[in-house]
Amino acid sequence: MNDIFRLFFIVTFLTISLTAYFLILDALFTNRAAKTQRVLTAMPGRSFGVGLVNFLFFGVIALVLFSLAENAGSFIKVILTLPALLITAVLAIMLSFGLAGMSNLLGERIFPEVTLWKRTLVGTAILSFACALPFVGWFILLPYAGFMGIGAFILGLFQRETPA
Repeated sequence: MNDIFRLFFIVTFLTISLTAYFLILDALFTNRAAKTQRVLTAMPGRSFGVGLVNFLFFGVIALVLFSLAENAGSFIKVILTLPALLITAVLAIMLSFGLAGMSNLLGERIFPEVTLWKRTLVGTAILSFACALPFVGWFILLPYAGFMGIGAFILGLFQRETPA
């Protein structure tokens, strides 16, 4: 019974931390977060496809570089590890912006009349607790939201602004 309470408090603490992180992303990078959310709204299927392909491609490259660096000498290990860390960091950045856009989108669809920070709070809480659901959340919802977020971030980078 102690483990259940401990796990609940860990998930709750991580949800609060993610909410604060997504609020900071929205505050500091307003245009990028808004563009990611617009792409998620307009092209969810394309976002998923682009995110899946790019995550698999760059993820495999990073894993191969890490694997090769493990058995190499010290100088070669540094040369192979640095690009792998860079690829991993870029994937994490894209995932962060994508999940922030996804949580904003969820909050907007559930509570359209409230302010942005409340939508982010509610959307992040809903997405976090839904992704914590065993099996369905872990293996279906979290990868789906992550791939959509990565794809929306990438599509948002190459999408042109339409003049008003």
